[in-house]
Amino acid sequence: VAFERAKQGTGASRRLRRAGKVPAVVYGAQEGADMIELDHKETLMQLKKEAFHASILDMSLGGKSQKVLLRDYQMHPWKMEVLHVDFQRVSAKEKITMRVPLHFINEENAPSVKLGGGVVNHIESDVEVICLPGDLPEFIEVDCGALEIGESISLSQLNLPSGVESAHLGRGGEDLGLVAIQKARGGSADEEASDVDASEDKNANSTESADEDKGASSEA
Repeated sequence: VAFERAKQGTGASRRLRRAGKVPAVVYGAQEGADMIELDHKETLMQLKKEAFHASILDMSLGGKSQKVLLRDYQMHPWKMEVLHVDFQRVSAKEKITMRVPLHFINEENAPSVKLGGGVVNHIESDVEVICLPGDLPEFIEVDCGALEIGESISLSQLNLPSGVESAHLGRGGEDLGLVAIQKARGGSADEEASDVDASEDKNANSTESADEDKGASSEA
């Protein structure tokens, strides 16, 4: 629920925040910008939810319901305080561009990870898509279950929902890697033990050489 605010400016915004409110604005869909205020506690709670950032939201303003997207928000540098929020109205007939989070599944069950000692490397955490508001997904799943060490999944390999397209590829951008399975750094326990033995032998040889040089110097 949002309420219209008549007063604008830095001073008015400070007074709103002291009263437990968040100054905000909603714009778009061939309408003017409306200055609004939100409940701070509720807004902060919603911002912690992933879906709030990548979903069509229903905003009640002046007794009317409208569809909006969260476009931007500002937080205080060191306090858990929301300073300002921007919303954009959406039309059901106009495509929107939005970043959607990626959900990586079957990582731990992939044989390359479970048995082969591979490590999952997340290259991207979200992707930009273009679609009608009604087709916007809350998230996109990326199945890592069949990946072998050295393999990856790229943007062009994503299984996008019907009506959803990659904005990056649509602009002619190069294909991007999203996730890869890499070989774990470091060797096995036997290799580590071998390295330790080699290091000890090297140190022993160095000590013996130093003792021989010292003895030769004394004889001279």
